[in-house]
Amino acid sequence: MYLFTSEAVSAGHPDKCADIIADSIVDALLQLDKDAKVATEVFISGSHIIIGGEVKTSVELSDEWYKKTAREALKKIGYPESGFEKGETLFPDDTDIHIYVSIQSPDITMGVVKADDEIGAGDQGMMFGYATSEREDYMPTAFAYAREIRDVLYGYALKHPDIFGVDMKTEVVMDYGTKENFDRCKPQGISKIIVAISHCKNVAQHEVQKLVKELIREKVHFAPGHFDEDKVTFYINNTGRFVRHSPIADSGLTGRKVVCDSFGGYAPIGGGSQSSKDYTKVDRSGLYAARWLAKHIVAAGLAQKALVQLSYVIAEPKPISVTVDTQHSAIGSISDEELSGRIAEKFPLTPRWITRKFGLDHPSKEHFLYADVAAKGQVGYDEYPWEQLDEIEWFKSLKK
Repeated sequence: MYLFTSEAVSAGHPDKCADIIADSIVDALLQLDKDAKVATEVFISGSHIIIGGEVKTSVELSDEWYKKTAREALKKIGYPESGFEKGETLFPDDTDIHIYVSIQSPDITMGVVKADDEIGAGDQGMMFGYATSEREDYMPTAFAYAREIRDVLYGYALKHPDIFGVDMKTEVVMDYGTKENFDRCKPQGISKIIVAISHCKNVAQHEVQKLVKELIREKVHFAPGHFDEDKVTFYINNTGRFVRHSPIADSGLTGRKVVCDSFGGYAPIGGGSQSSKDYTKVDRSGLYAARWLAKHIVAAGLAQKALVQLSYVIAEPKPISVTVDTQHSAIGSISDEELSGRIAEKFPLTPRWITRKFGLDHPSKEHFLYADVAAKGQVGYDEYPWEQLDEIEWFKSLKK
């Protein structure tokens, strides 16, 4: 056996509640002012919510605007579920919200806003993008299954709030058989599935276990040979009870689920989270660009897996380094060094270029919403603009 584990959390997880509130603020502000600069953090404990940070916008905002945006975000998540009482789940209308938002420092603004319509990086740092040939979506297998199980259970909870709550975590242990299989992107099968899912107090533990297994068996799309229920060890609500949930049971904080947001531990993470930040912050835009590049490298057949690092310095538009690591899985004779250089020459990778490429300054229901991205994960879903393989022919042309 050679095991690798990844975890996913639902939109109702307390940390995700904080991320979704923060990104609902980003969505709403950019819809009002596409040049708004946003960096707001959210902390939730019980029914108390603190929103703090920095914003620069031409729109006049009141504390009530922030409070309304936060409560609407929580209701969209699915709180309160009809099967739960006060003290068991969060009731958005009962929240006590405090606003501590100031104007963004002019020392940052002077480096970000350029006279030539370019954008300087809103901060220094490094970002990582990753892709693997394990699946058709170029995401790692254990992580993709953890998210698919989460999505199935969360969808069921939204439709059956008298059974499940929307606060849940999923975990999948994938067996690759050997380290060589892991290196060659050949997962063998699922070894263990772990689920923590909130449930109404009148639903017995054995009923929870039975229903969760049934939903996984019937609704999750496993690759052939990956799921044999008789060989999988299940841990479902391993404490025996999960009735009290949401931020009522556990505090939530923006940016605390960065591994769940990116590649499930298969790849390094950058220096900061994505949620709460506008597109000038390269923690967000740089991750999207790095994933786009890594996905193209694998999809073009240049390697079985690819890790791309971009790094930036505040106020400078172009990245100060572009580094490709195919992790000894390259196909063909082009080296990682040459591939890094060719990409750096071809694509500007400035915040302005990334923003225009993916439409990051106009979130909408028709395009994408940052709050929805925060709920599902920052990468790996085909509908995201940064998941499109629109430069695949150029990457294929590099194959020797």
